[in-house]
Amino acid sequence: MLGLRHCQVSQPGSASSHFRGHSLAVRQLPSAARRQSTACTCSTMTGERLRLDNLSPQEGSRHKKRRIGRGYGAGQGGSCGAGMRGQKARSGSTPKPGFEGGQMPLYRRLPKLRGIAGGMKAGVQRFVTINVGELGLYEEGEVVSLETLAEKNLLTSSGREGRLPLKILGEGDLIAPLKIKAVQFSEQARQKIEKAGGTIEEVPAKIRWTKQVGKERKEAQMAAKAAAKPAAKPAPKSAKPGKK
Repeated sequence: MLGLRHCQVSQPGSASSHFRGHSLAVRQLPSAARRQSTACTCSTMTGERLRLDNLSPQEGSRHKKRRIGRGYGAGQGGSCGAGMRGQKARSGSTPKPGFEGGQMPLYRRLPKLRGIAGGMKAGVQRFVTINVGELGLYEEGEVVSLETLAEKNLLTSSGREGRLPLKILGEGDLIAPLKIKAVQFSEQARQKIEKAGGTIEEVPAKIRWTKQVGKERKEAQMAAKAAAKPAAKPAPKSAKPGKK
């Protein structure tokens, strides 16, 4: 805080602020003072006008860093507050947070989390799922797909979830017959869709791109080009000139 004993700011139609130590008192100025022009009269502890070149923290709010001694001659005791030997009594870098001298630290002794929170790939989602009971916004005969679900704000179409294939689950009831396009259907979802008179269309999932997939596709394209190209006829051999 600034070392101020009294600072009064008066503006037309506003309240004035008075800084007294750590407290801030606001009082309403009389009507005569409101009509005065904007003025600022600030005084420091010495009575000098407050300027940018004499700003300073309040006395006692900032302290110098304690310089640790190296023996009883420094007047801080024999060990100067660092204790009797040991790693933390030496100069230089200190152990990292959580280090317990080599034993199993606390953050590794605690129970591990399952799934993606514990770093296991088995917990990563492979599908974006929706139950048949959530398809009540569709009317009879409409098509259910990733695109239409995103239009009706039933699924997130951005980020990683927007790139995942769709899977239909069987929780809830389905009344209207719908045409549903998805990569996978649960057995219960199939039964409820067929019972409601809807149709199921399994869409092939997108192939995940890898180096092996790229190599196989390139070889297939080269083989297709070679098969489409007509075989070139061999050039006729020219007759050798006779010797004279």
